[in-house]
Amino acid sequence: MPTITTAETTYRSRAPWWFNLAGHLLEPWVRIRRDPAEPAALLKSDAPVCYVIERDGFSDALILDRACREAGLPSPMQPLPHTRRKRSVFALARRDGEVFGRNRKRSPDQPIGQLIRSLEGFPERDVQIVPVSIYVGRAPSRETGWFSVLFSENWVMVGRFRRMLALLLNGRDTVVHFSAPVSLRAVMDESIELQPERFARKIARVLRTHFRRIRAAVIGPDLSHRRTVVDAVLNAEPVRTAITATATKENISYAKAWERAHKMAMEIAADYSHPVVRSLSFLLRNFWNKLYDGITMHHFDKARAAAPGYEVVYVPSHRSHADYLLMSYQLNASGVVVPHIAAGVNLNLPLIGPILRRGGAFFLRRSFKGNALYPVVFNEYLAQLIDRGVPIEYFIEGGRSRTGRMLAPRAGLLAMTVRAFLRAPRRPVLFQPVYIGYEKLMEGKSYAGELSGKPKEKESLIGLIRGLSVLRQRYGHVALNFGEPIELTPMLDAASKDWRDTTTDPNAKPEWFNGVVDKLAEQIQININRAADINPINLLALALLATPKHAMAENDLLSQLELMKALFEELPYSDRITLTPMAPDAIIAYGEQMGWITRVRHPLGDVLTVEGEPAVLLSYFRNNVQHLITPAAWVACCFLNNRRMTRASILRLGRIIYPFIQGELFLPWDSEGFGHQLQATIDFFVRRGLLEASGEGRVLERGPGQDDAAYQLKVIARSLIQAFERYYIAIAALVKNGPHTVTAAELENICTLTAQRLSLLSEPSAPEFFDKALFRGFIQKLRERRVVWTDDQGKLDYDSALEDMVRDARVILARDMRHSILKITGGDPEKESARPVAAAAEQPATAQPAKATVHPKEEQEHPAEQQELPLNTSEELHERHVNTEHHEHEHAHVSDHHDKT
Repeated sequence: MPTITTAETTYRSRAPWWFNLAGHLLEPWVRIRRDPAEPAALLKSDAPVCYVIERDGFSDALILDRACREAGLPSPMQPLPHTRRKRSVFALARRDGEVFGRNRKRSPDQPIGQLIRSLEGFPERDVQIVPVSIYVGRAPSRETGWFSVLFSENWVMVGRFRRMLALLLNGRDTVVHFSAPVSLRAVMDESIELQPERFARKIARVLRTHFRRIRAAVIGPDLSHRRTVVDAVLNAEPVRTAITATATKENISYAKAWERAHKMAMEIAADYSHPVVRSLSFLLRNFWNKLYDGITMHHFDKARAAAPGYEVVYVPSHRSHADYLLMSYQLNASGVVVPHIAAGVNLNLPLIGPILRRGGAFFLRRSFKGNALYPVVFNEYLAQLIDRGVPIEYFIEGGRSRTGRMLAPRAGLLAMTVRAFLRAPRRPVLFQPVYIGYEKLMEGKSYAGELSGKPKEKESLIGLIRGLSVLRQRYGHVALNFGEPIELTPMLDAASKDWRDTTTDPNAKPEWFNGVVDKLAEQIQININRAADINPINLLALALLATPKHAMAENDLLSQLELMKALFEELPYSDRITLTPMAPDAIIAYGEQMGWITRVRHPLGDVLTVEGEPAVLLSYFRNNVQHLITPAAWVACCFLNNRRMTRASILRLGRIIYPFIQGELFLPWDSEGFGHQLQATIDFFVRRGLLEASGEGRVLERGPGQDDAAYQLKVIARSLIQAFERYYIAIAALVKNGPHTVTAAELENICTLTAQRLSLLSEPSAPEFFDKALFRGFIQKLRERRVVWTDDQGKLDYDSALEDMVRDARVILARDMRHSILKITGGDPEKESARPVAAAAEQPATAQPAKATVHPKEEQEHPAEQQELPLNTSEELHERHVNTEHHEHEHAHVSDHHDKT
C-alpha cells in the first residue's frame, strides 16, 4: 500500500493559487459522494497514480481534486514522475476551439503515448491508471425542483455555462466514481507485439468503452437517436438495398430515395432525452396525485431480478392512454431505465408529439401497406434498438381494449422483434408481461359510445384540450402487476434445434417462424391474465351485473362478495394474482364513494344498484377479471336449468366447450388442466354448501330456485352465460342458413345483427355481446377444430357435430333464450323444442325419470358416463317445461329474500 500524505497544507501546495481559490468558491455549492466510499483501498502498489476523467472541464478538475483530498488519495494536480506532465490527470474527451489563445483540440492518445514512452526501457517503472467518472445531478430527489431536473447529468457534452448552472442547481448531488486502477506496465507486457501508437489507441478505446459502460449503468444507455441510430439505420444493408430498389422502380435518383428514407427514419425515431424524462417524472408526480389515489406495483422485484443480461421487451395490457405514462413513470421512479415505447403515429400531435418522442416514444404507422420502403426502415430501426440493448415497450393488442377483455394479439411487432434477434442473437430477449388494472377509466364514456356505434374520434390537439375536463375527477387506485417473464431462446429451441443457422440470412423465414410468433403472442396474453389484480370494483361488477336489474339486497351482496373472495383465495388462478384486502362491507362503501353503485333505502333492507350508463361502464371492469371466474362459472352454468348432474357430465361437457372459452379469454390450462380446475371448483362448492354430493361424490344437486345457495350459483353462472349465448347465435345462424351458403364474413355480420337485436328485445347486455371480433374468433376456432371449413367457393361447410352442439345447448341455455335466438335467426323454435319436451311428456310417472339431456351420439361415445347421469325428478322436468328458473326466480328472489329477512 502506498504511503500517502494527507495533510491539507501539503496537498494544497500542489495546485496553483488560483485553482485553490476556485476550489474554495465552489465548495459551498458541491457535496460529493464517493463510490466506493474509501477509494484509497483500491490502490495496489506504490506506483505513481494518473487519473483519467471522461470529459475535460475546469469544474471536473476541481471536483476530482477535492474528492482525492477528502479520500486521502494522491493529488491530481501534482506532476507525474518520469514524465513531462505537470498534472497527474488527463481527459479522454476535450472540447474543440481555443481558450486564452491555446488550441484545446488534442487526441487522448497523446497523454497515453507520453505515459508509454516514460516506461519504455525501464521495466521497473509502472503507472497506475485510475478511471474516475463524475456525475452532477445524477438522480434528483423528490424534493428537487423542476428547473434543477433539466440540468441533471446526461450523455451530451455540455458547454461551460450549462455546466455552471448544473453545479449551482445540482452540485449537492455529485457522485465521483473511482474504478479499480489498471497497471500500465502489466497491459504493455500483455501487448508487447503492438507498436506504441497502436497500443495508445487501444488503451484509449478500452477507456472509452469503460466510461460508456459506467455511464449507462448510472444514468441509462446513450439514446440520442438523432445522432446515432438514424445514421446506423440508413447505412444498414437492407435499407440501402430498399433505397436502390425504390429509386429504380420509381425512376428517381438514389439521393431522392435516400432523402425519403431519411424522412421516414426521422418520423419513426425517438429523440430520448434524460432531462426531459426526469422533468416529465417530476411533473407527472403531481399529476398522478391529483388523478389517482395511489399507484401500486406488484412482483416488480421479480421482474428486476430476471432482467440483467437480457434485452427486455415490456408487453403490458392496453386499457388507456395513461398506460404509456404510468409504466414509464413507475419504472423511472423505481430506478429502472425508461423503455422506448411504440406509439401510433396518430399520437404525434403538435406540442405533444415532440414531448413523447423525447420521453422515449417512437412512432409507427397503422398500416405498412403500399410503401415498400417504410417497413424496411422501421424493421431496421427496431433491430438497431434491440442490438443496442435498449429496453422496449409495445402493446401487442394493437390498440386499447374497448371492452375490458384482452384483444386478439396483432403479432407484427413481435415478428419484427424475433427476426431482429435471429439476425444478431448477441443478447437474449426477455418479454415482460404487465397487467394494468384501473378502478375507473378516463376514456370510459368514449369507449361506451364507440361500442354503441359512434365513430372513434380522431386524436387532435383540440380534442386533447377539450378532454382535459376528465381531470377534475378522481380515478381510484391503479395496479401494475408484473407477470411471469418469457424467454425467447427456449421457445426457439423447442421449435427448431437449428434455428441459429437462420441468422446467416436476414431475409429467411423458416417454416416454424409463424408458429413461434403465434405461440409467443398467446403466451404473453396468458401471462398478462395470470397477473391480474382483483380490485373492489371488479368484485362489485361481477356480482351486480349478473342480476337482471343490476341490483341486489345488501345482505345478498355481502354474501356474494364474501363467496367470491373465498373462491379466489382458496383456488388461486396463479401465484401472481393479487386480491383486494377489503372486507365485503368496505368494498360496498368504496363502490358508493367512487360513484359506481347507488344505495336505495328500504324498510325491509337496503338495495344496492347500478343504473344506466354506469352499468355499461362497469362491464369493462367485470371483463378485466372474467377469466378468473371461468371454471366456477362453467360449473354454475350447468345448474342454471338442471337440479342434478353428474360430476362426469360437467367435466365432459366442460372439455367440449373449453377450447372456445380458452381462445376468447386466454386461459392457461390444457384440457386436462381445466378438468382439474373444475374438480377443485366442484369440491369448493360442496364445502360451501352450494352443491350437495351423493353417490360417493358422483352425483351433484343444487337447492330449489329460491334457495340462497342456488341464487349465489346463479349469480356466478351469469357472469359467463352471454359467451354461450353468442356461441349459440353463431351455430344456430350457420345451421339455419345451411352448408355452402354464407362466407365467414357474412356469418359474422349475421351474428352481430342478431346479437344487437336480441340485446334490444331482452334485458340489457354488455357492449361486447355484439362485438364482431368475438364472433370472428369463435368462427375461427370452429375452423381450427375442423367443425367448420371453407369450400372452394369460400362458403362455410360444417360437420354434423355442429347440429349436435345446437341440441346440446339446452343443457346450459334457458328455453326462452334459445327460442328468441332461433326466432331472430329464422330457425324453428317449435322443432327445436318438440323432441325434448315430448320425451319428457311420455315419461311414465312410475318409471325411472329420464337422464339429463344427452345426445344419442354422446351415449354411444361415453356409455360409462351415460350410466352415471343423474335421474331427473318430475319437479325438475316441470321446471324445465315451464322454464321458470331462468328469469322468474331471479326477479322473485330479491323480494322473497327480503320477506325472509
